[in-house]
Amino acid sequence: MLRKITFKSSIIDSLLSYAKAFYPNEGILLLRGKMSKDEILVKEIVIPPLAIHGMGFSSFPFHTLPIDLSIVGVAHSHPSGVLKPSLEDLNNFYGRIMVIIAYPYKSENDIAVFDREGNMIKYYITP
Repeated sequence: MLRKITFKSSIIDSLLSYAKAFYPNEGILLLRGKMSKDEILVKEIVIPPLAIHGMGFSSFPFHTLPIDLSIVGVAHSHPSGVLKPSLEDLNNFYGRIMVIIAYPYKSENDIAVFDREGNMIKYYITP
């Protein structure tokens, strides 16, 4: 069970900026980081190849990803402002965590982290 998720503050800023740039469409990103037994440190974001951004959806073909064991999860925006995963989000879960960035994309209060079952996980921000 994951006990601690930590983001560099620059990652939080990048997630919010990316979501704003695609509004009113959804945006999607991969999260690269370091994982230990029950902790994840998210260090980078990666734009997935052939990503599709639309009104109410975003996706990418999983088979286009190279083998990269540093990918710890996926992040996507919710222009609707709903800060929880949909059933479709959970069915397309990739990695260990899912980050949702909800409109209005102003601060870390508009970001939530979830596990594979849709349970919210508390996260921390480091400089």
